[in-house]
Amino acid sequence: MPDSVFPPDAAPEPDAEEQGRLLFAAPCSFVAGATKDDAIPPDTLPEIAFVGRSNVGKSSLVNALTGQSALARVSRTPGRTRQINFFELGERLMLVDLPGYGYAEASKGEIKRWTGLIARYLKGRASLRRVLLLLDARFGIKDTDKPLMKQLNEAAVSFQVVLTKCDLVEPDQLHKRVAGLAQSLAKHVAAHPVIHLTSAHDGAGIAALRASLAELAVERRAR
Repeated sequence: MPDSVFPPDAAPEPDAEEQGRLLFAAPCSFVAGATKDDAIPPDTLPEIAFVGRSNVGKSSLVNALTGQSALARVSRTPGRTRQINFFELGERLMLVDLPGYGYAEASKGEIKRWTGLIARYLKGRASLRRVLLLLDARFGIKDTDKPLMKQLNEAAVSFQVVLTKCDLVEPDQLHKRVAGLAQSLAKHVAAHPVIHLTSAHDGAGIAALRASLAELAVERRAR
């Protein structure tokens, strides 16, 4: 597999990786599952939101980052996550797992409800530091991803692409996909220039992503 970040010179230093390891070794606990606006918890910590098409591997990635295999529920049924789930990490960072889009075994009314909830959260959350847009490395950007990317651009919400399931793509093909993605993202004003390449299956790229997210956390509180 190519380097865990693109461009390669953006790879974190060993000290940064250690800070990321320490952060994600801290206790991580479920805070709330919001199905409506007034159920969203107060924004007391910096937040990182995970978003992507249904079955892209959001829950698997959250579990791999935290080292807790059952923290975020993993399901083979697309569209299973139907609320915004908040997880507090070491009293320093909030991880936010958003419902997948593009497919769901739910009514049109329910899909419309949670789509509106996500849109309001992304647009109005003062503590939101970055949105991680997860893309399946086998497919890259699909038509269902484009409305969200446009929405994030218009709301001036910083987003960063994280490729999942990179272990399922041949290295040469993965390199071409990443290069093409970089060109596409250059057209989006809210897109972070660094792309993370990950695999929850074999752990590739997890340390680098932890290091990147640790930079957005608040300092460790004195005891």
